[in-house]
Order: sequence, then structure tokens, then C-alpha cells
Amino acid sequence: MKTDDLRILFALVAISIFLLMNIYIYKRFLKKIAFLSNHHAKLRWLIITLFASEVIYFALLPFNLLSSLWYTLFSSFIGITFMLFVIAVVYDLLHISIHAVTFDASRRKMMKMMLDVTMIVAVAAYTLKGFANGFKDPRIRRVRVAIDNLETPFRIVQISDLHIGKILGRGFLQKVVDMVNALDADIVVITGDLVDLKAEELGNVLSPLGSVKSRHGTFFVPGNHEYFHGAEAIMAHVQNLGIRVLQNESVLVDHRINLAGTLDMIGERFGFLKPDIQKTLEHCDPASPTVMLSHQPKIVKRLKNEPIDLILSGHTHGGQIFPFGLLVMLDQPYLSGLYRHSEKTQVFVTNGTGYWGPPIRVMAPSEIAVITLEPNG
Repeated sequence: MKTDDLRILFALVAISIFLLMNIYIYKRFLKKIAFLSNHHAKLRWLIITLFASEVIYFALLPFNLLSSLWYTLFSSFIGITFMLFVIAVVYDLLHISIHAVTFDASRRKMMKMMLDVTMIVAVAAYTLKGFANGFKDPRIRRVRVAIDNLETPFRIVQISDLHIGKILGRGFLQKVVDMVNALDADIVVITGDLVDLKAEELGNVLSPLGSVKSRHGTFFVPGNHEYFHGAEAIMAHVQNLGIRVLQNESVLVDHRINLAGTLDMIGERFGFLKPDIQKTLEHCDPASPTVMLSHQPKIVKRLKNEPIDLILSGHTHGGQIFPFGLLVMLDQPYLSGLYRHSEKTQVFVTNGTGYWGPPIRVMAPSEIAVITLEPNG
């Protein structure tokens, strides 16, 4: 399937889903709030406005026709609708529970009013907290990983899923680079979804990456969003910044760590730039531990007992807005943190350093990961 066709299909599916979500929000939540009973017309217009904005967003997104201001506004509406839907589901379940228990009419009315007030307060808190978290600087997440055949500690700083584009730009990237440079990295790795722009639109927005400091260099593998915007041209642009792009290949770092990098799994759907684990690992030094970069953690589904000590991934955003992570885990085997995949292989999945779509994060803070490899035993 071609890139444009896939993006148009995504837009149509997304519009259909958000239509159903907005109908549910109005009929099963807002319409049932007792103290809003005199405002149903206004509530209908609120829902219509939200949905119209979402239609515009998804319809124009494949063609990159939204300005930064409108992109920010409409993507925020998407986040608000999702959060309203989550609260609506919780409200619906609690509302059904109240009616399932035998109470006298006055007590039932009181409990219904308490539920209504609580859920409206929950909407406000959920939304405000989500936006506040979205605009926070990335946290520093420190992880220690025991590795076989490693003589001395080795520090990797990982950034991922910055989604530099309509909202997050050069200023944000410079802040991230400044934070990275204070972490005393042996190497810095970028595990995909760096940009949401075509190479010809980037200009100097990525130039701060040229000043990333580490002992042994900066390395990059593409994510699915690079494929949406022209992966080959973007990789060439990144390479010109002095960053080593790993395309199904490996390099021996400091004569002691095999650093391997695969192309993204979405290449299998597009029919080009496909991941190839065997090719990625074929030149690895068998006496040294191997760390592999793969944007999507579900690359583990392609493993056949290869000698990989650690896989570093992103893509999931940690769910970004709780409880969306539950849906992410239908597609990805790991969501956030360090996992033991097999006796040999561990997997670390970062929440990502930026965000995609709405500038909202709930229970999945953006982060820069510091992974310290330590000798095992």
C-alpha cells in the first residue's frame, strides 16, 4: 500500500471512530447530567464543534495543510474527546450500578447528583492535568541493565518519538539536546519518529542535533512516521548532521559494544526499506554484547534466538493518555520500561521524548532515558 493511500485510510477510519465516540459522549454522559438538563442544545453544539474540528484535522492531515496554530487546536480537541469518552464509559458503568441496587427514590437521586458532580470534576482534573503534563520538560529516566560479556559500565542516552513538526520545533529540540549533553553519554541513540515533516520542510529545525555530545557518537534508526514523510530523504538529512544512520547494519562501538539498528517494521507494509534482523546482525562481533535499536518493540516477534542482549525501542509513547496504553498493548507486546523477553534478550521501551497529536500526557510522562549497561555478576 502506498504511503498516501495508507494515510487517507487512517483518516477515514479515525473519523468514523470519533463520530461514534462523540455520539456516545453526548447520549450516555452529557445528556444524563442532571444539572445540565437545561443546556442540551449547547451540549449538542459542543459535540458538533468537537467532531467538525476532528473531521477537518483528519481530512487535512494527510496533505499537511494545517498551520501550526490550527494543528495544535484541532489535535487538542482530539485529546479532549478521548478523555471525555473515557469518563463517559466510567460514568455509564457507575450509573448502571446505581440503578442495579435497590434504593428509595430520594437516596437514588442524591447518589445520582453526587455521581454527576464527581464526573464533571473528574473531566476537568483529567483534562487540565493532561495538558499540564504535556507541556512539561521531559524527565530523566535512569535504568540499569546487567549485560553478559561486558567488562566495564557503558552509558547510553536514548531519545525517541520527538515528533518535531507542527507543534514541537527547534526550540524544544535545543532544550532536549542541552539536557542530553549534561548526561555524560558514551553514545546517544534516537529510536525513530524524530520528525513529522518532509525533508524539504525541515530547513535548520534539526540543526541542534549537530551539537549532541557523547564519547562515541550519535546513532539513529527510522520510525514509522519517517516513512510517512519520506524515509530516505529524512535519513539523508539526519546523516548530514553527523549522525550515523543504521539501516539493517551494525557498528562496533569502542571495541566493546555491538550497536545494531533495524529499519522499521512498517516497511513490510509499504514494500520498501524493510527490517532484516539477520542482515542487521551479520557483522556483529560474537565476543561482544549486542544492543539493537528498533523503533517498534514488536520486532521481538521476528526473533529466532538471535544473540541480542538488549533491544531499545520507542513507538508506544507509554500509551501517552491513560488508559490508551491498553489499546497499544493489543498491537505491541511491551508498553514502557524494562522487560525480560528471553533468557538472553531484554527489551527497554521508552515513553518517548515528545508527543504525537494532542499536547497531552497522562500517567506516561515524556522522558530522556539513561540506560547504564553494567557487567552481569
